[in-house]
Amino acid sequence: MSRKRHLRAVPSPVAPAPRPHNLPEGTRRRLIRDPRGWLAAGFGAGFSPWAPGTVASIAAVVPWWFGLSGLPVADYLGVVALAFLVGLWAARWTIRESRVEDPPLVVWDEVVGVWLALAVVPREWPWVLAAVVLFRVFDIAKPWPVGWADRRVKGAFGTMLDDLLAGLMVAGLMAVAVALAPTVETALAAP
Repeated sequence: MSRKRHLRAVPSPVAPAPRPHNLPEGTRRRLIRDPRGWLAAGFGAGFSPWAPGTVASIAAVVPWWFGLSGLPVADYLGVVALAFLVGLWAARWTIRESRVEDPPLVVWDEVVGVWLALAVVPREWPWVLAAVVLFRVFDIAKPWPVGWADRRVKGAFGTMLDDLLAGLMVAGLMAVAVALAPTVETALAAP
């Protein structure tokens, strides 16, 4: 005769995934269904329960690698400017719908910031990785003027501006690094 054991529900030692950004009931569904919410959330990266800004920053490399990196500089900067303007439109609507001043799910600003940071970088993984990591450091640490913009400029423009400034600062640093790289390589190769 076999005995059936009745299993009791045992609490899991792993905490459940957090609710996505503590949005009011039904807001997430509305944001996903509308193109503005989908865009503001970086085509879904912003709905990640863990580090949505980092997920979006990494995801931004894919379109850069397969399309943007091959554009002439003027076209590239035009795409970044257009992405910024479209991001303003999407972020404004998403902020209004979520009733949160700077919702963590709005990550299109990270996408635009990474694209700006990658504007001067060669299409080689060490350079790309350095630019993305530096962008995340600037975005999180918020040195001046990034921190100033984050504290003082509100709404959709403020949400987009601090990451644009972080991307611009990283692009400047990367331009210097790319310019100095041949000199450093020559100096290291000399006996």
